Amino acid sequence: MKVLVTGSAGFIGSALSLRLLERGDQVIGVDNLNDYYDVALKRARLARTLEFPGYTDLRIDIHDRATVGAAFAEHRPDRVVNLAAQAGVRYSIENPMAYVDTNLTGFANILEGCRHQGAEHLVYASSSSVYGANTNMPFSVHHNVDHPLSLYAASKKANELMAHTYSHLYRLPTTGLRFFTVYGPWGRPDMALFKFTRAILAGEPIDVFNYGRHRRDFTYIDDIVEGLIRVLDRVPSPDPAWSGEKPDSASSSAPYRLYNIGNQHPVELTHYIEVLERCLGRSAQKNLLPLQAGDVPDTYADVEDLVRDTGYMPSTSVEVGVSRFVDWYREYYRI
Repeated sequence: MKVLVTGSAGFIGSALSLRLLERGDQVIGVDNLNDYYDVALKRARLARTLEFPGYTDLRIDIHDRATVGAAFAEHRPDRVVNLAAQAGVRYSIENPMAYVDTNLTGFANILEGCRHQGAEHLVYASSSSVYGANTNMPFSVHHNVDHPLSLYAASKKANELMAHTYSHLYRLPTTGLRFFTVYGPWGRPDMALFKFTRAILAGEPIDVFNYGRHRRDFTYIDDIVEGLIRVLDRVPSPDPAWSGEKPDSASSSAPYRLYNIGNQHPVELTHYIEVLERCLGRSAQKNLLPLQAGDVPDTYADVEDLVRDTGYMPSTSVEVGVSRFVDWYREYYRI
């Protein structure tokens, strides 16, 4: 297939692009290489995919409607995976308009490109953040998610609503994936694992929010990519059992689906840090702090629908995943 991947120099986008190229697909990679975090890391990720002759590199900001439209018209992808987004819960409190530009306007441009060029399937990144104030665990795609706690979360919920509208009006098959705390080699420097590793190796204290008591459904990057591949290859159709009298938010009378991708084993932050300390062979100096604005105490994914429809269940433990990250970190930064 010819697959257009936005955010192709990002953490998940780069890993997905590699998997698609390795299995023989053509990849049209779209990224603007913005400076939200270290551009050198993005370029290093990109260098891996540029080694493949089936990779086309486009330097595009998805907020630019004309440029996005031209890219779709020229390359006419069979399928599209939208992973480009302004990430980060905390940053959305400081700079909300960045999320409007990329996560809302940018996503609308992707939807329009798919609509006008007849894409067979659009898969897009949502987030566990959409569960917001929900406390009913594990989080299910069948639960109501109308109480987001950050603009980042609200923008991802909006993406799901926008996608459904295009699935309904234009019969564009769309699948949204709610990712749960993705981590692993080539990860994002603004994420906790990256920050903790750098600080511990430098002998500096780490900020531990909610006094280390909150739990996260940490999901290893390879598990995320496998889930993405399984879903990309499965084009959704209308759900014949869907009823407007008892509407189910995870499916529709339109070709639309939502799935969680999480490890189903919430891990307390203190344990996560302990695993990292063992892998590094060093102890952390902890600066214990209250829960930050916009954060939620716990996340826990119900992946029953993903397993039912794709036969896949994420399974990498934090002990294995953190160890692989530390090995990569030491090699990449020559420590």
